[in-house]
Amino acid sequence: MERPEWAPADVDLSRPSVARAYDYWLGGSHNFEVDREFARQALAAVPDLRLVARANREFLHRAVRFMLDEGIRQFLDIGSGIPTVGNVHEIAQQVDPDTRVVYVDIDPVAVTHSTHILAGQPNAIALLEDLRHPDAILGHPEVRRLLDLDQPVGLLLVSVVHAVADEDDPYGVIRRLWTALAPGSCVAISHVTTDSRPDEMGEGTRLSGRTNTPVTARTRAQVEDFFAGLDLVEPGVVWSPLWRPESPAEVGEHPERMSFYVGVGRRR
Repeated sequence: MERPEWAPADVDLSRPSVARAYDYWLGGSHNFEVDREFARQALAAVPDLRLVARANREFLHRAVRFMLDEGIRQFLDIGSGIPTVGNVHEIAQQVDPDTRVVYVDIDPVAVTHSTHILAGQPNAIALLEDLRHPDAILGHPEVRRLLDLDQPVGLLLVSVVHAVADEDDPYGVIRRLWTALAPGSCVAISHVTTDSRPDEMGEGTRLSGRTNTPVTARTRAQVEDFFAGLDLVEPGVVWSPLWRPESPAEVGEHPERMSFYVGVGRRR
Protein backbone atom coordinates (compact mmCIF):
# COMPACT_ATOMS: atom_id res chain seq x y z
CA MET A 1 0.00 0.00 0.00
CA GLU A 2 1.06 3.62 -0.49
CA ARG A 3 2.74 5.10 2.57
CA PRO A 4 0.93 8.22 3.91
CA GLU A 5 3.09 11.30 4.42
CA TRP A 6 2.55 11.16 8.18
CA ALA A 7 3.78 7.54 8.47
CA PRO A 8 7.38 7.05 9.70
CA ALA A 9 9.62 5.34 7.17
CA ASP A 10 10.35 2.36 9.43
CA VAL A 11 6.70 1.35 9.99
CA ASP A 12 5.83 -2.13 8.70
CA LEU A 13 2.68 -1.59 6.60
CA SER A 14 2.10 -5.35 6.28
CA ARG A 15 1.45 -6.04 9.96
CA PRO A 16 -1.41 -4.63 12.03
CA SER A 17 -0.84 -2.62 15.19
CA VAL A 18 -3.12 -2.75 18.23
CA ALA A 19 -2.46 0.97 18.87
CA ARG A 20 -3.60 1.87 15.36
CA ALA A 21 -6.58 -0.52 15.54
CA TYR A 22 -7.54 1.13 18.84
CA ASP A 23 -7.34 4.47 17.03
CA TYR A 24 -9.76 3.09 14.41
CA TRP A 25 -12.18 1.79 17.06
CA LEU A 26 -12.21 5.24 18.66
CA GLY A 27 -12.92 6.92 15.32
CA GLY A 28 -9.39 8.14 14.53
CA SER A 29 -7.68 8.36 11.15
CA HIS A 30 -4.06 7.41 11.89
CA ASN A 31 -4.31 3.79 10.81
CA PHE A 32 -3.61 1.72 7.71
CA GLU A 33 -5.77 -0.72 5.77
CA VAL A 34 -4.00 -3.65 7.45
CA ASP A 35 -5.03 -2.16 10.82
CA ARG A 36 -8.60 -1.57 9.69
CA GLU A 37 -8.91 -5.14 8.41
CA PHE A 38 -7.66 -6.48 11.74
CA ALA A 39 -9.97 -4.10 13.61
CA ARG A 40 -12.97 -5.23 11.55
CA GLN A 41 -12.18 -8.89 12.24
CA ALA A 42 -11.92 -8.10 15.95
CA LEU A 43 -15.27 -6.31 15.77
CA ALA A 44 -16.81 -9.38 14.15
CA ALA A 45 -15.63 -11.40 17.16
CA VAL A 46 -16.54 -8.73 19.73
CA PRO A 47 -19.26 -6.52 18.20
CA ASP A 48 -19.27 -3.99 21.07
CA LEU A 49 -15.49 -3.53 21.00
CA ARG A 50 -15.84 0.21 20.35
CA LEU A 51 -17.83 0.52 23.59
CA VAL A 52 -15.15 -1.50 25.39
CA ALA A 53 -12.46 0.86 24.09
CA ARG A 54 -14.44 3.94 25.12
CA ALA A 55 -15.11 2.55 28.62
CA ASN A 56 -11.39 1.93 28.99
CA ARG A 57 -10.64 5.48 27.87
CA GLU A 58 -13.18 6.87 30.35
CA PHE A 59 -11.46 4.96 33.15
CA LEU A 60 -8.21 6.68 32.17
CA HIS A 61 -9.89 10.08 32.48
CA ARG A 62 -11.35 9.28 35.90
CA ALA A 63 -8.04 7.88 37.16
CA VAL A 64 -6.19 11.01 36.06
CA ARG A 65 -8.73 13.25 37.78
CA PHE A 66 -8.44 11.15 40.95
CA MET A 67 -4.66 11.52 40.94
CA LEU A 68 -4.96 15.26 40.38
CA ASP A 69 -7.25 15.43 43.41
CA GLU A 70 -4.51 13.59 45.32
CA GLY A 71 -2.12 16.42 44.46
CA ILE A 72 -0.14 14.64 41.73
CA ARG A 73 1.18 17.02 39.08
CA GLN A 74 3.36 14.75 36.92
CA PHE A 75 2.38 11.70 34.91
CA LEU A 76 4.15 8.85 33.14
CA ASP A 77 1.72 7.36 30.60
CA ILE A 78 3.15 4.11 29.18
CA GLY A 79 1.29 2.57 26.26
CA SER A 80 -0.28 5.95 25.59
CA GLY A 81 -1.28 5.08 22.03
CA ILE A 82 -2.35 7.47 19.30
CA PRO A 83 -3.69 10.78 20.67
CA THR A 84 -7.44 11.21 20.72
CA VAL A 85 -9.90 13.46 22.54
CA GLY A 86 -9.10 13.96 26.21
CA ASN A 87 -5.39 13.21 26.40
CA VAL A 88 -3.72 13.17 29.81
CA HIS A 89 -2.01 16.55 29.45
CA GLU A 90 -5.27 18.17 28.31
CA ILE A 91 -7.14 16.93 31.38
CA ALA A 92 -4.31 17.60 33.82
CA GLN A 93 -3.38 21.05 32.58
CA GLN A 94 -6.95 22.24 32.95
CA VAL A 95 -6.34 21.79 36.68
CA ASP A 96 -2.74 23.01 36.71
CA PRO A 97 -1.05 24.33 33.54
CA ASP A 98 2.35 23.36 34.98
CA THR A 99 1.50 19.64 35.16
CA ARG A 100 4.12 17.57 33.32
CA VAL A 101 3.38 14.49 31.22
CA VAL A 102 5.63 11.93 29.53
CA TYR A 103 3.92 9.70 26.98
CA VAL A 104 5.60 6.42 26.05
CA ASP A 105 4.64 3.99 23.31
CA ILE A 106 6.18 1.21 21.25
CA ASP A 107 4.35 2.23 18.05
CA PRO A 108 6.26 4.76 15.88
CA VAL A 109 3.00 6.18 14.46
CA ALA A 110 1.71 6.86 17.97
CA VAL A 111 4.92 8.62 18.96
CA THR A 112 5.20 10.62 15.72
CA HIS A 113 1.60 11.81 15.92
CA SER A 114 1.95 12.58 19.64
CA THR A 115 5.09 14.61 18.98
CA HIS A 116 3.20 16.59 16.33
CA ILE A 117 0.30 17.24 18.72
CA LEU A 118 2.71 18.32 21.47
CA ALA A 119 4.68 20.82 19.35
CA GLY A 120 5.06 23.98 21.39
CA GLN A 121 3.99 22.20 24.58
CA PRO A 122 6.96 22.50 26.98
CA ASN A 123 5.49 20.31 29.72
CA ALA A 124 4.69 17.19 27.68
CA ILE A 125 6.75 14.89 25.46
CA ALA A 126 6.36 11.55 23.68
CA LEU A 127 9.04 8.83 23.63
CA LEU A 128 9.48 5.61 21.66
CA GLU A 129 10.19 2.93 24.28
CA ASP A 130 9.05 -0.56 25.27
CA LEU A 131 7.22 -1.30 28.55
CA ARG A 132 9.26 -4.51 28.81
CA HIS A 133 12.38 -2.36 29.32
CA PRO A 134 11.52 -0.33 32.44
CA ASP A 135 15.07 0.77 33.13
CA ALA A 136 15.33 2.28 29.65
CA ILE A 137 12.19 4.28 30.38
CA LEU A 138 13.14 5.34 33.88
CA GLY A 139 16.66 6.30 32.83
CA HIS A 140 15.71 8.09 29.62
CA PRO A 141 17.24 11.59 29.62
CA GLU A 142 13.90 13.18 28.68
CA VAL A 143 12.10 11.38 31.51
CA ARG A 144 14.74 12.57 33.94
CA ARG A 145 14.52 16.10 32.53
CA LEU A 146 10.75 16.47 32.75
CA LEU A 147 9.82 14.32 35.76
CA ASP A 148 11.11 14.56 39.32
CA LEU A 149 10.99 10.97 40.54
CA ASP A 150 11.57 12.17 44.10
CA GLN A 151 8.05 13.64 43.99
CA PRO A 152 4.79 11.68 43.48
CA VAL A 153 4.10 10.52 39.94
CA GLY A 154 0.94 9.18 38.35
CA LEU A 155 1.97 6.01 36.52
CA LEU A 156 -0.64 5.14 33.87
CA LEU A 157 -0.63 1.61 32.43
CA VAL A 158 -3.95 1.59 30.59
CA SER A 159 -4.61 -1.24 28.14
CA VAL A 160 -0.92 -2.14 27.90
CA VAL A 161 0.11 -4.63 30.62
CA HIS A 162 -1.66 -7.47 28.77
CA ALA A 163 0.83 -6.88 25.93
CA VAL A 164 3.60 -8.23 28.20
CA ALA A 165 3.74 -12.02 27.92
CA ASP A 166 4.27 -14.18 30.99
CA GLU A 167 7.79 -15.09 29.86
CA ASP A 168 8.71 -11.37 29.93
CA ASP A 169 7.94 -11.16 33.68
CA PRO A 170 5.11 -8.60 33.68
CA TYR A 171 4.94 -8.56 37.49
CA GLY A 172 8.63 -7.78 37.77
CA VAL A 173 8.34 -5.07 35.10
CA ILE A 174 5.48 -3.29 36.86
CA ARG A 175 7.13 -3.57 40.27
CA ARG A 176 10.39 -2.15 38.88
CA LEU A 177 8.48 0.87 37.61
CA TRP A 178 6.52 1.78 40.73
CA THR A 179 9.36 1.08 43.18
CA ALA A 180 11.35 3.79 41.38
CA LEU A 181 8.64 6.34 42.23
CA ALA A 182 8.26 8.43 45.38
CA PRO A 183 5.80 7.60 48.17
CA GLY A 184 2.39 9.05 47.36
CA SER A 185 2.68 8.02 43.72
CA CYS A 186 -0.28 6.24 42.16
CA VAL A 187 -0.45 3.43 39.60
CA ALA A 188 -3.47 2.93 37.32
CA ILE A 189 -3.82 -0.37 35.45
CA SER A 190 -6.47 -1.61 33.04
CA HIS A 191 -6.19 -5.15 31.74
CA VAL A 192 -8.24 -7.26 29.34
CA THR A 193 -9.80 -10.51 30.54
CA THR A 194 -11.82 -13.38 29.13
CA ASP A 195 -13.54 -13.99 32.49
CA SER A 196 -16.93 -12.60 31.51
CA ARG A 197 -16.96 -13.54 27.81
CA PRO A 198 -14.57 -16.43 27.20
CA ASP A 199 -15.70 -17.15 23.63
CA GLU A 200 -15.86 -13.61 22.25
CA MET A 201 -12.86 -12.18 24.07
CA GLY A 202 -10.94 -15.41 23.58
CA GLU A 203 -11.31 -15.00 19.82
CA GLY A 204 -10.26 -11.36 20.09
CA THR A 205 -7.19 -12.40 22.05
CA ARG A 206 -6.36 -15.05 19.46
CA LEU A 207 -6.59 -12.47 16.66
CA SER A 208 -4.12 -10.23 18.51
CA GLY A 209 -1.47 -12.83 17.74
CA ARG A 210 -1.27 -11.28 14.25
CA THR A 211 0.08 -8.04 15.70
CA ASN A 212 3.46 -7.13 17.15
CA THR A 213 1.89 -6.95 20.65
CA PRO A 214 -0.12 -10.16 21.22
CA VAL A 215 -2.48 -10.02 24.18
CA THR A 216 -2.32 -12.24 27.27
CA ALA A 217 -5.72 -12.13 28.99
CA ARG A 218 -5.61 -12.54 32.77
CA THR A 219 -8.07 -13.26 35.57
CA ARG A 220 -9.17 -10.85 38.26
CA ALA A 221 -6.86 -12.49 40.81
CA GLN A 222 -3.93 -12.17 38.40
CA VAL A 223 -4.68 -8.48 37.81
CA GLU A 224 -4.95 -7.90 41.57
CA ASP A 225 -1.46 -9.37 41.91
CA PHE A 226 -0.07 -6.42 39.92
CA PHE A 227 -0.97 -4.23 42.89
CA ALA A 228 0.92 -6.35 45.45
CA GLY A 229 2.84 -4.00 47.74
CA LEU A 230 0.60 -1.03 46.90
CA ASP A 231 -2.42 0.25 48.82
CA LEU A 232 -5.35 -0.56 46.55
CA VAL A 233 -7.70 2.41 46.24
CA GLU A 234 -11.42 1.76 46.71
CA PRO A 235 -13.32 0.10 45.09
CA GLY A 236 -10.39 -2.20 44.29
CA VAL A 237 -10.05 -4.14 41.05
CA VAL A 238 -13.39 -3.97 39.25
CA TRP A 239 -14.94 -3.85 35.77
CA SER A 240 -13.91 -0.61 34.04
CA PRO A 241 -17.29 1.19 34.33
CA LEU A 242 -17.47 0.42 38.07
CA TRP A 243 -14.32 2.32 39.05
CA ARG A 244 -15.64 5.54 40.59
CA PRO A 245 -18.26 6.30 37.90
CA GLU A 246 -19.40 9.89 37.74
CA SER A 247 -22.98 8.98 36.80
CA PRO A 248 -25.14 5.81 36.69
CA ALA A 249 -25.23 6.13 32.90
CA GLU A 250 -21.51 5.32 32.79
CA VAL A 251 -22.10 1.92 34.39
CA GLY A 252 -24.89 0.50 32.22
CA GLU A 253 -26.75 -2.73 32.86
CA HIS A 254 -23.86 -5.09 32.14
CA PRO A 255 -20.50 -3.57 33.20
CA GLU A 256 -18.92 -7.03 32.91
CA ARG A 257 -19.32 -6.81 29.11
CA MET A 258 -16.61 -4.16 29.03
CA SER A 259 -14.17 -7.05 29.69
CA PHE A 260 -11.48 -4.97 31.37
CA TYR A 261 -10.42 -5.15 35.00
CA VAL A 262 -9.14 -1.83 36.29
CA GLY A 263 -7.70 -0.48 39.51
CA VAL A 264 -5.53 2.18 41.09
CA GLY A 265 -2.86 1.58 43.74
CA ARG A 266 -1.02 4.09 45.90
CA ARG A 267 2.59 3.76 46.97
CA ARG A 268 3.13 4.04 50.71
